[in-house]
Amino acid sequence: MENSSDADNNCQENIDKSRALYIFYSSVVGLEFILGILLNISVIHLFIFKLKFWKSKTIDIFLFNLVLADILLLIGLPVKAYNFQQCSENKVVCKVQLFLQFLNRGASIAFLTVISIYRYYSVVHPGRRKPLRILKRSPQISICIWVLLGILTIPAMLQSFIRCNSNEHDEEFNYVVLLREIVFFTQILIPFFVLVYCSIRIINRLIQRSVGDKTKLRRAMFLVTTVVLVFAVCFLPYAITRAVQLKMNGLVMKEEKVAVVKLYDGFLCLSYLNCLLDPILYCLSSSKFKKIYMSMYLPFLLEKQQPEISDDNADE
Repeated sequence: MENSSDADNNCQENIDKSRALYIFYSSVVGLEFILGILLNISVIHLFIFKLKFWKSKTIDIFLFNLVLADILLLIGLPVKAYNFQQCSENKVVCKVQLFLQFLNRGASIAFLTVISIYRYYSVVHPGRRKPLRILKRSPQISICIWVLLGILTIPAMLQSFIRCNSNEHDEEFNYVVLLREIVFFTQILIPFFVLVYCSIRIINRLIQRSVGDKTKLRRAMFLVTTVVLVFAVCFLPYAITRAVQLKMNGLVMKEEKVAVVKLYDGFLCLSYLNCLLDPILYCLSSSKFKKIYMSMYLPFLLEKQQPEISDDNADE
């Protein structure tokens, strides 16, 4: 393994060669932070002070936790933007940023998956009371998700040296690293297949139940399909390049590794876009929530809108 001074020199050399690219990455992350934090904070404000989510429907509690996870993930983005431009970092700050990234990205994906499963049973199997009764215990399920992910995130914090910058030297493989990578790929790939399955079944069920209301059907199908596409675009390229990066570790020339690292960092920036799109897809897709949101923050647009067919039932 390289010593720390050699790693810093290699990192600086790689950064200098791609200064413009990493400044662009840093700018993208900064923009995602500003837009995402404003949108998510405004949404969570409505959940707390207008909807009083703890007294609302089951799905509102899951949505609140989804937005909360996105906010906590966004908090670490300024550090990530800084690390895209610098090779040196405070190791304590680095570990905190990585903890936020692993924990809250996992929580965001977990709550997204639970919401899809809840909607699947509500639309496709409304008569199966036992699964719905379990899913309606949303406070207990939410606590279990946070606790479980907190435990699974511990391996990311146990390494004696944890990378904040992808341009640094290769990690020494051990069981902690293996466990961390298993958690990483599991929390992306399994939810993706669950989302695809639930979405296909929901669309088929909506088509069967449609009795002439084509507008509502199209909107519901568009929402379900968009959720899967956003997940695929944000997370699958990120996971695939991570797998390639791990496979190439120690097996190829330095220049090839640098090219994959640049691609990985670009897809990492893209993955943060999910935090910006979640509130739009899951909260503002509800006619009721959208009306409250726009009347409070964008009243000038509400006056121009035509009456809409409510799609709240398709959302749940």
